[in-house]
Formats: sequence, C-alpha cells, structure tokens
Amino acid sequence: MSTVDEAVNRGRNLSSEQLLLLVVGIGAVALLGDLILGLASGTYSISRVARYVTEGILYGLIIGLAGIGLSMTYSILNFANFAHGDYVTTGAFFGWGVTYLVAGWGVASVGPLVLVAPQREVSGAQLDVAITATPIAVLAGLLVAGVATALFVLLIDRLAFKPVRGSGGIPLLITSVGVAFALRYVLVFVYSSSTRGTTASVPSVDFLLVDGYVSIGAHDATLIVAAVALMLGVHFLLQRTKLGKAMRAMSDNRDLALVTGIPTERVIRWTWMIGGGLAGTAGYLMVLWTGTIDWQFGWLLLLLIFAAVILGGIGSIYGAIFGGLVIGVGMHMSMIWLPGGDFTTITAFLLMILVLLIRPSGLFGGKTTA
Repeated sequence: MSTVDEAVNRGRNLSSEQLLLLVVGIGAVALLGDLILGLASGTYSISRVARYVTEGILYGLIIGLAGIGLSMTYSILNFANFAHGDYVTTGAFFGWGVTYLVAGWGVASVGPLVLVAPQREVSGAQLDVAITATPIAVLAGLLVAGVATALFVLLIDRLAFKPVRGSGGIPLLITSVGVAFALRYVLVFVYSSSTRGTTASVPSVDFLLVDGYVSIGAHDATLIVAAVALMLGVHFLLQRTKLGKAMRAMSDNRDLALVTGIPTERVIRWTWMIGGGLAGTAGYLMVLWTGTIDWQFGWLLLLLIFAAVILGGIGSIYGAIFGGLVIGVGMHMSMIWLPGGDFTTITAFLLMILVLLIRPSGLFGGKTTA
C-alpha cells in the first residue's frame, strides 16, 4: 500500500507542476501574442519597446553587478547581508565626492565638493561633470568608489561581523540589519537627506527604427563597458586564479577547505573586499546613469538585488548576473501593460515567485559561487 500511495503522491505532484507550467506558459504566450499583435497593428511603438529593453538591460546590469557580491557573501559566509544595499549608497557617495573634487578643483571650496554639494553650492551641471567633459574625474570617482568601499566593508567586517561569525547565520543576519540602519543614518548625518543632480548632459547616438529612435548616451555606454568588464574580471578570478579556486572550494565545503589547508580567513577577507568593491562600483554607475543621488537609493535597490539573486539561484554569480538582467528587462517591459512606479517593482517579485514555483533552487541553482 505504501508503494501505491507514493506513486499516487508523485502523480499528484507531477500534475500540479504540469498545471503550473501550463498556466505560466499560457500567460507568457498571451503576453507575447498581445505584444506581437500590438506591434503589427501600431498599438505599441517599436521604438518604445526597444527603449524599454535597452533601459531594462542597463538597469539589470547594475542589479546584477551589485548582486554578485551579495551572492558571494551568502555562498561563502552563509548569511543574507541586509547591509549590502547601503554599501551601494556608501560607494556612490565616496566616488562622487572624488569626482566633484577633481572636476571642481579651484572652482569651489573642498568641503562642498567632497560632500557632493549638500547645500547646492555646486552641482554636476555647473561643474560640467560628464564622461565626455571630465573623463579623468569620472574614472577617478569610479576607481575610488570600488577601492574605498572594499576597504570600508573590510573594516565593518572586523568591527561588526567577525566577533559574531562563529555564532551562526541568524546573529550575522541581525547584525547586518543593524549595520544597514547605522550606515544609512550616518550617510544622512554626513551628506544630508537632500536629493541632488550629479551630471551634466552628454552626447548620444540615435539608432533609427521603424517609428522612432533609440538613444544610447555616453553614460549608458560607460555603464555597459564598466559592468561587463567587471563581470568578466570576476569570471576570470574565479576560474583562473588560486584565490578563485579557494573561494569555490570554500563555498562548496568550508570544513573540508579548512582541513586541506585553504586559508579560509584570507578567502573571507577577499570575499568582503570583492563584494564591497562591486557594490560601490554599482552604486557609482547607478548615479552616473540616473544623474541623481540620495541617501537611500541603495536600500531601495536591495530588494531587487535580493530578487535577482534568488531568481538566478542564490550562491551563483552567473545566476545573479542573469537574474539581474531578467528583473531589469521584465520590470521595464511590464510598463507596456502596467503604469510605472510601484507596479514595475511588483513585476520583479512576481517573476521571482514564478521562477521559484517552477524551479525552487533558481535558474542556476546548485552552482555555488561560479
């Protein structure tokens, strides 16, 4: 009887999965059909759809780049770091302070420049901050955003996370929440709560489509080049270096890695530094792309980063990258049928839930760190 019951239960589970796949498939076909018919009839503009896809890819690159560090932290340290979004914001302020300082040297006093003009004494437009007008300032800020955030995150690990590292994942998670709130309000105290513009206008290239144009600006191109280069760099690190192999071994089995002589503490340090550096760089590129900065944009981005990492398969950097692109494109494409704002964010989490219902381990589940 037990064998019969097991067979019946397997049949029920299979039927449920098949029914879910059928429902999702019908929904996807319906949306795709509506999109094709809308494009053919002129209801939907081809250029508008192309703009949504382009913006979605750019947004997805930022989410994916930030998600790599979060995924590495989880796979090696085995906890979800809720301070990661505030690392994104912190890195952005570090980098843009240096960009303003280089671009505005001799034009304004050092204080407002380093603090990214909290009293609006200077602005990106007044200083003509742009990759085309002030390339050295932008590249210097990008470099400092990554390096300074990496060192800052390592310091936070020594002060906050290392003392409780042996207590398990829950104390680490709670500590990360405390670090997140502390960082956020330190940022308000130092930089103020005002939202300000950071860049001047830049030239763009217009690609002609059937019914309009799709523009790619100089800052869009900078984002693409920087994000792709960093992602390829992480891939090379994990696949071709001793450190990368040690990180992959530790993510698979930390105890075995320790027994075999892998310097686990060194791996942990580099995990924090790489993850923090990528988060800071992602924050800087986000501000370069949007042209504005405020004290909580990284915290608001954190939920989308978590969604991308979980959708792609938590622990997999390739899953984080692909999940970021899926979330970014899906959010922007949903504006064809839904109004913007909170509805696009809901789309991101619906995509995550649908993927997890079909594949609970995520798209790249089971492939940790690499």
